Amino acid sequence: MKIGDDMFKFIRSKLSYLKNPSLYQYKPAHSSTNAELLSKNLTETLQRLKEKYHDSADLVIKETTIKGRKIAFITIESMVDMTQLSEMVLAPMMNLELNDIKKTNLSSFIKDHLAMGVDIKEISTYEEIFHMIMSGSVTILIDGYQEAIAFSMVGYAFRSPDEPSGETNIRGSREGFCEVIRINMTMVRRRLKSNHLKFELLQVGKKSNTDVCLMYLTDKADPELLAYIKDRLNKINLDVILDTGYLIPFLEGKPFSIFSDIGTTERPDFVCSKLSEGRIVLLVDGSPFAIFLPFFFSDHFQNLDDYTTQPVYVSFLRIIKYIAFILTTLLPGLYVALGNHHPELLPEILLYRIATSEQTTAFPLIYQALIIALIYEIMREAGLRLPRPVGTAVSIIGALVIGDAAVQAGLVGTPMVMIIALTAISEFVIPSLHVPSSFLRMTFILLGAALGLYGIALGICGLFINLCALHNTGYSYMTPLSPLKFKALKDTILRFSLKHTNSSMDNVNHSSNED
Repeated sequence: MKIGDDMFKFIRSKLSYLKNPSLYQYKPAHSSTNAELLSKNLTETLQRLKEKYHDSADLVIKETTIKGRKIAFITIESMVDMTQLSEMVLAPMMNLELNDIKKTNLSSFIKDHLAMGVDIKEISTYEEIFHMIMSGSVTILIDGYQEAIAFSMVGYAFRSPDEPSGETNIRGSREGFCEVIRINMTMVRRRLKSNHLKFELLQVGKKSNTDVCLMYLTDKADPELLAYIKDRLNKINLDVILDTGYLIPFLEGKPFSIFSDIGTTERPDFVCSKLSEGRIVLLVDGSPFAIFLPFFFSDHFQNLDDYTTQPVYVSFLRIIKYIAFILTTLLPGLYVALGNHHPELLPEILLYRIATSEQTTAFPLIYQALIIALIYEIMREAGLRLPRPVGTAVSIIGALVIGDAAVQAGLVGTPMVMIIALTAISEFVIPSLHVPSSFLRMTFILLGAALGLYGIALGICGLFINLCALHNTGYSYMTPLSPLKFKALKDTILRFSLKHTNSSMDNVNHSSNED
């Protein structure tokens, strides 16, 4: 046996020893049938690599000779842990004695000399090399062989997992996703130790070649839903994918609806709970947000604290959340409708106070409502975009100074400021519904000013029709309320004890195609 043959088989066997193919499946979303194969001549291969990579400054090519055979290590600067590479790969290979390998069992030799728990892949095209080295892998090329061996040895800097600021909870885990997809996958696997949990890796984005992880439970996920998602992902023709938000327009059932039928979360424990219900989850490398579907309207009013608190109190809180949604969308419009068109429906004392307040203002109720609502949206956006300490100060100044100054200047009345303040507080109860709440609030203000209570009633009817008409991947957005499923109501508006309901699988598997 030639030294080169022994060396290549030795390296390939070592790297394959600890490989676990069941952990995930790698499938490029945009595979090329005309991918250029590597050359057996190492010099030609390296020259072609430099040409394809345009001889970029961060491309690192380290050539060496081991036992008379030329070998090259390909990586990207600062993407690989060089200390780990030197200790776990270079040093053992430099000390390689082929006679020692023949004298002992190969697997025992590997275990004693090169125990690497890394992601291993044998590749044969330039495109695969580019993807692997740009993902934090090292590629080994051996003169005389057309195949290359790539293994993960990530060494780039990344943010460690911490508590998500937008999804705080009272009890339970404080851990959230980070921007590295492999770490996020590990956090899910650590919590859901099931052989049915399957990860599929795809490349999406013609330029970015971003890793997208599709995860689901094989015994609970809907095969038709899974096929639908894969088909949609394969049809994405964007050049760059930087966040899960880039995928949502391609997965939504009604892209022009104000309600999104795609759920988002930063919590691995929440992802595990959705996986156990039969949902399908997607992760994107570089984003701490996971998206899952199908997603229902009732999901906005649920969180993991619901399952660590007494069911009676949880049911009470959910009712409060539904009331808060009604207040944040309807209250300003109702106030304008009653004040302009139906003052006789108001109590005399309240009507007198409103009339007194209106005498000191220069604008009618419709303009007051729009002015204060617009100011609130500006302050909210400023508070979100500025650094947290500055944003908090802006919110306080806006609430105290601008609100009081507007009343003193006669731009708005005191009742209107109170109405918008209550509306804003109610919106904070369900922050995931901020976008539809803001749109509906303005809509109901205009309808109330134009048609009074008749306009409000017309808007409510239109809202319900829109909600019931939303369907994605064969599931109604209003599941299990429309169509009504009594069995699934155990964990919707009210929550029954976990002894009486194992999970919300009824929301997913028994909501479509049933009468």
